[in-house]
Amino acid sequence: MKQFFKFATASCLGVFLAGIVLILVFGVGVGSMVSSLNKKPTIKSNSVLKLDLTQPIPEKTNNTESQEFSLENNSIVGVHDMVKAIEQAKTDSKIKGILLDLSFVQAGTVTRKELRDALIDFKESDKFIYAYSKNYFQNAYHLATAADKIFLNPLGSVEFGGYAANISFYKRMLDKIGVEMQVYYAGNFKGASEPYRLEKLSDPNRMQIRQYINDLYDNLLEDVSESRNKSKQELRKIANEYLARTPEDAVKYGLIDEVAYFDEVISAMKSSLGLEEDDKLNVTTMQSYSKGVDSDIDLKVKDRIAVVFAEGTINTGVSAPGGIGDDKYTKIIRKLRKDDKVKAIVMRVNSGGGSALASENIWRELVLAKEQGKVVVASMGDVAASGGYYISAMADKILAEESTITGSIGVFSMIPNAKELFNDKLGITLDTVLTGEMANGIYGVLVEPHNAKQKKILQQQTEQMYEIFLKRVADGRGMTRDEVHEVAQGRVWTGNRALANGLIDEIGDLEKSIATAAELAGLEKYRVKEYPFIKDPVEQLMDKLTGQDKKDDKIEAMIQKSALKEYYPIYKTLKELENMKGVQARMPFSLEVH
Repeated sequence: MKQFFKFATASCLGVFLAGIVLILVFGVGVGSMVSSLNKKPTIKSNSVLKLDLTQPIPEKTNNTESQEFSLENNSIVGVHDMVKAIEQAKTDSKIKGILLDLSFVQAGTVTRKELRDALIDFKESDKFIYAYSKNYFQNAYHLATAADKIFLNPLGSVEFGGYAANISFYKRMLDKIGVEMQVYYAGNFKGASEPYRLEKLSDPNRMQIRQYINDLYDNLLEDVSESRNKSKQELRKIANEYLARTPEDAVKYGLIDEVAYFDEVISAMKSSLGLEEDDKLNVTTMQSYSKGVDSDIDLKVKDRIAVVFAEGTINTGVSAPGGIGDDKYTKIIRKLRKDDKVKAIVMRVNSGGGSALASENIWRELVLAKEQGKVVVASMGDVAASGGYYISAMADKILAEESTITGSIGVFSMIPNAKELFNDKLGITLDTVLTGEMANGIYGVLVEPHNAKQKKILQQQTEQMYEIFLKRVADGRGMTRDEVHEVAQGRVWTGNRALANGLIDEIGDLEKSIATAAELAGLEKYRVKEYPFIKDPVEQLMDKLTGQDKKDDKIEAMIQKSALKEYYPIYKTLKELENMKGVQARMPFSLEVH
């Protein structure tokens, strides 16, 4: 028996020590990765800066939902850090050119414009920009037109045919499985619930989508026309007749410059750099180069402008990166409004909205910041609509880009009734004992339709929230309730149209918004500080694995995205539907423009 305990103790001790060693090795490994993430890169002479834009581009670096589950995730560089890196590369003697890898681009209209403007400015240095892709979709082609030369794979194509908005409708599916979506909305254009109650677009929704994609398409043609020296009329003809069907046709009609394999593009860059074919081409990635961008912060300057990046869906509670949780953002704004060094807050909004309650809570903190003497400026990115507009409405100034999607001032409530699914499909029935007609609350239960009183209350509640939304906008914009209602009702506007109808003050980017905040605050010298603070992907992963971060489901989302791949957006939509609580201030559609 003594021998047994001796060996058992030894075995347990061995396992324990092995575990300690594994933890230490894992910790050292991850620590090394974290260290490498923050290490400034060494750039060799005669280098080319490569932009690979296959991942979604956030406003702020790493402020995006989880990518695939991996310890090898690099930083996901935000668009503004990309622009700073391109600006530095313009005068960096070691960087001789830029290579755009545009095989797949996930970037909104404003994001593309900011990158494109920075690339066109870079060309003033007489350094080259080459663009290459196996296939150019229109988003990618838009960026490619900033290049000196556009290369296309011999078996590739240029998808240049105009913009199309494709919207999925789920009503027939819901009918088949026995689920009825009980919808209450305010605003003729508030079509966020249409996919669940209709089989096609309503006339008002179709009209507003047509108007705004025509605006976006016109902006695209304007940029391409200027860069490729072709009239907009010519470009419309090429698109409408789909003339650039083959790579050779794309060259013929002037959309691209050369048909080439990637190795031939490498050879072309070597030639531009004066290298021989056997010489090595030095390439540095944007992820690496952006870490070495010089900071021009003067630590002696005490006055600050805080830039708060609000991107993603607006929800109640604490949010992971890529989301706007009211608990998280009210805490940030509260801290800023109590900081005497902070003279102005710039809200950089890129959101289609979400919870009306969460939007109200964030709006309230910004109002309190103004009351405490802070200047508040709203700067709109790709989208600042519905709840995204709600949290912008009270700003001293609102700036947006020409292609920003904004407005959508309207609300809705949507609660499923799955009685048929449970009773007829699954064989599950429900019996209820109530002390009164409203004992199950206004939302009722998911397996019973709303009664007349519930319907009346929910519609009243939705309309009441709409009136509050109108008041928030009227107070913020100096308009009457009826003036706001005229341009509201859930209707979406592009930046130029929003300027014309008084919903924004100026057309301008984030840099101009910061300058506007400084002017309003009377600041000549100031420091810019960005919020929220975002850890590197590996640090976030470590926090989750070690239990230090229990407030979000980032790891779960990473695994889901890795497993579901191209089906993940559908799952995400259904997950957001499940998590909707209370009245919603969201975009009138979930939209993909091709």
